[in-house]
Amino acid sequence: MNTVTATVPEPRTAAALAARRRKTEAALQGVHEAIARLRREKAQVSVAAVARRADVSRTFLYDNPEARAAIAAAMAEVSERRSRPLAEENDEREATWRERALNAEDALKATHAEILTQRTRIGELLGQIRDLQAEWTEEAIQRITTENTTLKQRVRQLTADNRTLDERLKAARSNLRFQDRHIADLEARIADPGSAT
Repeated sequence: MNTVTATVPEPRTAAALAARRRKTEAALQGVHEAIARLRREKAQVSVAAVARRADVSRTFLYDNPEARAAIAAAMAEVSERRSRPLAEENDEREATWRERALNAEDALKATHAEILTQRTRIGELLGQIRDLQAEWTEEAIQRITTENTTLKQRVRQLTADNRTLDERLKAARSNLRFQDRHIADLEARIADPGSAT
């Protein structure tokens, strides 16, 4: 009797195990399909989202090693994909700042070179001024100042004379035009004496 009871449950257990295995495989297939759909839709991959899409319990997803590994891999991939554009953006930002820093450094070098050139030129000009000041004595400066004042007065006098001569020239031209018309009128009278009478 003992042997009969021991052999009877085995086919049932095997069938139950096979059915459970098929159900687990179907659930796993559903999990993989749900993950694939979430990736296609670019939706967030999470345990709750996969459980809803695959129509399985969260407990199944946590207890089944294959399901847990598939979800973890999908979440890691999404996280990596998200972090890649951020890393690229950070690289671009860093490259832009690096480029700006290099440009600023070049501009600073050019500015320092220009300042050095200007300082050298200012030094040369100051030296020339000192040389000129050393050459001229107080007496020479006084004499040149007096001559400069005299020349300015002479320029004013010549300007006034020029203005007077210009006015005389305009008057002479006006008289000349009047005389030319008068001569032309007289010549016309001489050429036709009958019209004058």
